Amino acid sequence: MQASFWHEKWDAQQIGFHLDAVNPLLVRYWPQLNLEPSSRVFVPLCGKTLDMCFLAEQGHEVLGCELNELAVQQFYQENNLPVTLETIGEHQRFATEQVTIYQGDIFTLCADEIAAVTAFYDRAALIAWPEEMRQAYAKRLAKLIPASSIGLLITLDYPQAELNGPPFAVSDDWVNANLSDDFEIECLASADVLADNPRFVKKQVSWLTESVYKLTRKA
Repeated sequence: MQASFWHEKWDAQQIGFHLDAVNPLLVRYWPQLNLEPSSRVFVPLCGKTLDMCFLAEQGHEVLGCELNELAVQQFYQENNLPVTLETIGEHQRFATEQVTIYQGDIFTLCADEIAAVTAFYDRAALIAWPEEMRQAYAKRLAKLIPASSIGLLITLDYPQAELNGPPFAVSDDWVNANLSDDFEIECLASADVLADNPRFVKKQVSWLTESVYKLTRKA
């Protein structure tokens, strides 16, 4: 997938992946990570998610990375947050109290910028990549995240042949086969959510499973 795909989606505001509320799975399962409120949390491919506001409300300093500049601008505007802007390498760094977003390609984000993070949250990043690009993203995330960092990963799985992504289907087998070299993996929950997703129902997808994982970056 080219960067232009996502820029076109944001320009047209075709952002069905964006939730207008905090993800209830984040609210339910984040406490199970047992993080200190002072923990810094990395949110890859963050868009303008309100989940960053929730994390900040828990006391965390949030560091996001987002390709599209409009998404970043809308996050700060829609939440009435004053923002400062500076250029850091190939990225623009938007910052306000507790929430900093690096606007640019995650593959060129300097690890030094997020070296102090101890946690991460991936709700719509891993599932945004098609199969042929997903492993490269997973390896990039592992490279950016310091050892012992703890994260929450949310995935969707369904018969990929029945619907074109994104979001793309990511199975439990894929998670264990491709993330286990870099992360300790614990599945916290897995549930049938087809009835709650009209797009999948309309496209006659036969089943849809949402899973929540706790990931710990290996040393």
